[in-house]
Amino acid sequence: MSVIAKLRYLRIAPRKVRLVADLIRGKSVEEAQTILNFTQKKATLPISKLLRQAIANAKNNFQLKEENLFISEILVNEGPKLKRVFPRARGSADTIQKKVSHITLVLEEREKPKINPSASLRVGHSAELSRSHGEQSRTIKTKKHESQSPSKSI
Repeated sequence: MSVIAKLRYLRIAPRKVRLVADLIRGKSVEEAQTILNFTQKKATLPISKLLRQAIANAKNNFQLKEENLFISEILVNEGPKLKRVFPRARGSADTIQKKVSHITLVLEEREKPKINPSASLRVGHSAELSRSHGEQSRTIKTKKHESQSPSKSI
């Protein structure tokens, strides 16, 4: 189940908003909120508000748990540009483009992996094998150490 939240006509350039969006893409909701709290960019406030809105939509409309949510997709697109004229020397003029962003945030629920009982037995078995190999290497090291110590004393 995906939950979509949109923010349109944000008066920050999309290039600057993408810097913040890239930080939280693919992260869990709690981790994304922590990252946004400690990032010092102008775009963090609107994106954190949008994230809180998406979480509230997921809880109230779809009865999803916040712990299972992650940011599957965050898109920052360019909106219409506001064109202004800035006077320059000798009566000429430059145009200024004030850029606008549209942000789309998609949350999805992370599915917990189903544990197969036979797979867990295999994992435990391989762990025992790795332990036994580790013990063998320890015994070899101690034997080498013991064999070297008498040669030093002679």
